[in-house]
Amino acid sequence: MPASVSAGASQRNFGLYLHVPFCEVRCGYCDFNTYTAQELEGVSQGSYPAKAAAELDLAFHVLNEAGMPQRPLSTVFFGGGTPTLLGPEPLVDLLQRSRSLWGLAEGAEVTVEANPDSVSAEDLAALAAGGVTRVSFGVQSANAQVLATLDRTHNPHSVPTVVQAAKDAGLEVSLDLIYGTPGETLEQWESTLSYALDLAPNHISAYALIVEAGTKLAARIKRGEIAPIDDDLHADMYLLADDLLARAGYEWYEISNWATSEQTHSRHNKAYWASDDWWGIGPGAHSHIGGVRWWNVKHPAAYAARMDAGLSPAKAREILSTQQHSMEKILLGLRMREGIPTSLIGAGHREDLAAWVGRGYLQGEDLLAGHIVLTQSGRLVADYLATQLT
Repeated sequence: MPASVSAGASQRNFGLYLHVPFCEVRCGYCDFNTYTAQELEGVSQGSYPAKAAAELDLAFHVLNEAGMPQRPLSTVFFGGGTPTLLGPEPLVDLLQRSRSLWGLAEGAEVTVEANPDSVSAEDLAALAAGGVTRVSFGVQSANAQVLATLDRTHNPHSVPTVVQAAKDAGLEVSLDLIYGTPGETLEQWESTLSYALDLAPNHISAYALIVEAGTKLAARIKRGEIAPIDDDLHADMYLLADDLLARAGYEWYEISNWATSEQTHSRHNKAYWASDDWWGIGPGAHSHIGGVRWWNVKHPAAYAARMDAGLSPAKAREILSTQQHSMEKILLGLRMREGIPTSLIGAGHREDLAAWVGRGYLQGEDLLAGHIVLTQSGRLVADYLATQLT
């Protein structure tokens, strides 16, 4: 790792992402680096935590060798996959290992992703007792037909029980929702939003379904078994979500994320969007430290073999240029409620901004104050606007 990574490190947050690559069932829309037990040979859920712990030790050593200042962890995020398939004890053990190496900042955010049918009230209580502060449930929809199209296995009627169990354990609760599943109507999506709001979570993420090449869902659409994605319906669904969530007291702080207050924003995700430092543990995990980005080998067996041999699991890396840094600040910052300063973009692009205010894409008062902030309509075309500014 180049010596440059330590420059300004004391002003950046430092977090961990721990990837758990196991799922009970592979969802038809998912292209994440996840595997069912039937897809793996020579790798087990039981042996995996020791491999992840070995990479934690490696990370601590590498960062020390690079001259990084000692920084407590601001955030820890167990993602997947389905981390709770490991059970609470291995997750708490990995958290304790992380704490022993770096320490946890006061009020650190520690999140565990879970499927509603992969965790019990006892599990949630054990996670909370072990230092977890937040759980993110993959609810996706309240409609059984939509869940079946997505190959989700949980019963929507059981979600309120597990959400209440998380609250009883003292955990903040986030719900992940997906809209625009083929066949889903605007009325069904409205019902899902009402269902989610009745559960009164601290945080809601709502993502438009993207059909990724190579997935089961993409193949079904190609064969004509189900309808393709309707972009106009996606836009209507987004506007409906934003209006209903705002009326219920949730503020948007990133295009796909709403929270009851700034204190319940996902601080871990905000660290990604701010290009802070994080180390990704596990197969296929990505890391970013001081402008250096790298990613691990994807397959759990290859990852385990490298950890057993005392080798780095990293497959490749890149050092971001000044231009790449600026582009990412624009692409990511434009998605945030506070937007980006006009000083980030070149003078040649600024002449378009007034026209975009006129078309209803940008907030006029913010632009006069030197900031580019999207309106609700602008959020619908955020990716296009970002490409025009870079």
